[in-house]
Amino acid sequence: WGAPKFIFILLPLTAIDFLIVRKMYSATRPGNKKWLRVGSLCINLGILFYFKDSNFFIENINSLFIKSGLKPIEWISVALPIGISFFCFETLTYSIDAYRGVIKPLNKLTDYYLYILLFPKLIAGPIVRFNLIEDQIQTRNEIIDDRLMGFFRFIIGLSKKVLIANVMGKMADTCFNGNIENLDSIQAWIGILAYTFQIYFDFSGYSDMALGIGRMLGFKFPENFDNPYTSCSITEFWRRWHITLGMWMREYLYIPLGGSHVKTKRRLYFNLWVVFLLSGLWHGASWNFVLWGAYHGLFLIMDKMFLLRFYKFIGKIPSTLITFLIVLFGWVLFRMENFSTATIIYEKLFSFHCNSNSLTGNGEFWAMLTLALLFSFFTVSEIGKKIQNKIYYSQYTIAGYISATFIVIGLFAICIASITASDFNPFIYFRF
Repeated sequence: WGAPKFIFILLPLTAIDFLIVRKMYSATRPGNKKWLRVGSLCINLGILFYFKDSNFFIENINSLFIKSGLKPIEWISVALPIGISFFCFETLTYSIDAYRGVIKPLNKLTDYYLYILLFPKLIAGPIVRFNLIEDQIQTRNEIIDDRLMGFFRFIIGLSKKVLIANVMGKMADTCFNGNIENLDSIQAWIGILAYTFQIYFDFSGYSDMALGIGRMLGFKFPENFDNPYTSCSITEFWRRWHITLGMWMREYLYIPLGGSHVKTKRRLYFNLWVVFLLSGLWHGASWNFVLWGAYHGLFLIMDKMFLLRFYKFIGKIPSTLITFLIVLFGWVLFRMENFSTATIIYEKLFSFHCNSNSLTGNGEFWAMLTLALLFSFFTVSEIGKKIQNKIYYSQYTIAGYISATFIVIGLFAICIASITASDFNPFIYFRF
């Protein structure tokens, strides 16, 4: 519905890949099996590269040509289908796991289409490995409890997106979409704090909605976020942020490169950096995303070298604060379009030059920022963890179901009112 023309590209390519994987799985000669695997990888990585990175690649080639006095390549910019990264990563997992013998390929193309195009997770994840929902493709138990709990989870996600992320996003745009040279230090901090909570509540809100709709339909998807801003290190952050992407990178990049079972620490650090450079490029075809990946890779290496010992020495609260600030500074690279604008923001953050009128923002923003802080760090305490687990995973009593239903219907009404009263505000991760 959002981009209908692309379906006529993705459906036949998916069907071809489906047939290749079946042929590969049943091949008896190792050579044939290997070449069929290469064919499947070329289709999936080719789709990803063409739609996602070809513009970036041609732009950089043309830049070199112009500097060398050569004629640039004529090129028509390629449109980016929404959800293409998630689409390709799932087709890759299916193909690679079939080659490894982890899964048995499906017999029916329609079942494969259901797995790949399942709409709750298609556009922005979570990235669901086939073996996690293999049994649910053909057989699902759709019980009333799952429909209710799925609806509750959906409304939690919708509220995160509409009531918190949209308000944070509006403030971030106010700070960063104008002339950033005019920002003072307080405005720069407000802007990057707003973006830090916008991207978390936007993306985790979508994941909650996807899990909720999936559960209403009888599917159980893996969790994608686990309170990442409460992490005590960047290593822990990547176990809690976009969990399914982290698991994908670990399973299909980090371990094949040798993982941590290598002879030298230098090779271990190289593996980590390669994985996060590619992770940055996966998020977007821009040098800023590559730098963002390198930035996180650097802190992962520093964790291995000495930071984890340092964090253990200083304790949980200081470690959480330091990790949060490291992540926040990384989001500057993620938010800005190029490195020069990111550099200006870094300068503004540490200039400590403030105007008397710099505390911008209305009451709605400050109220939502307070809620964002509360919900982001709610599970630092054991009581917070227990409350969250009870809301998400516990069986409710009849009275609990009735109370929760009234609460989520109220939240639903507030969200609908907010949507109808505001401008269109798409999910951040649609661009990836």
